[in-house]
Amino acid sequence: MKDWMSELRVSVRAVLSLAVLLCGIYPFTIWVLAQGGFPARANGSLIVQGGELAGSSLIGQGFAGAEYFHPRPSAAGRGYDGAASGGSNLGPTSKSLFEAISRRVTEYRKENDLAADVLVPADAVTASASGLDPHISVRNAFLQAPRVAKARGIGLASVLKCVERHTEGRDLGVLGEPRVNVLMLNLTLDGVSNAGR
Repeated sequence: MKDWMSELRVSVRAVLSLAVLLCGIYPFTIWVLAQGGFPARANGSLIVQGGELAGSSLIGQGFAGAEYFHPRPSAAGRGYDGAASGGSNLGPTSKSLFEAISRRVTEYRKENDLAADVLVPADAVTASASGLDPHISVRNAFLQAPRVAKARGIGLASVLKCVERHTEGRDLGVLGEPRVNVLMLNLTLDGVSNAGR
């Protein structure tokens, strides 16, 4: 009986010690380091304009008007729903995926006034794994630029400069592809359009 009680005391002490360390000290230390070292990123990379929350540079959101660059399609809930983040899980042989992509290709070409032989970037017609990707490819942005310039009544060269300014390179110089953050680009263009009026 003594051995059993001794083992129980050791176990309870170990659980309490680990609970204090892993549920208290460790999270508090990480929080202090994050808030002290990079508070904007630690708090969600939120973008505030004019005193109002415009979004997060880390999470995609829908833009539908002709004057905006459009993000990747989203399979998260009803679209860009952070609580329902995830892909469609449809495989390459899925008939519904094939039909959805075919429909999106047709719509993309129509809205951007592209010829039938222009290749549509994959990211323009397929959702990301999370459904919340805030980026599009540089080619996707360049294909949308004439529509955006026309709808805003500004020169194509100005829009392309904004695209180039918001193009992010490969992570660590080698990982991934160059990409454009849709929210940041659209907010910049809103500022350019408003300044010209």
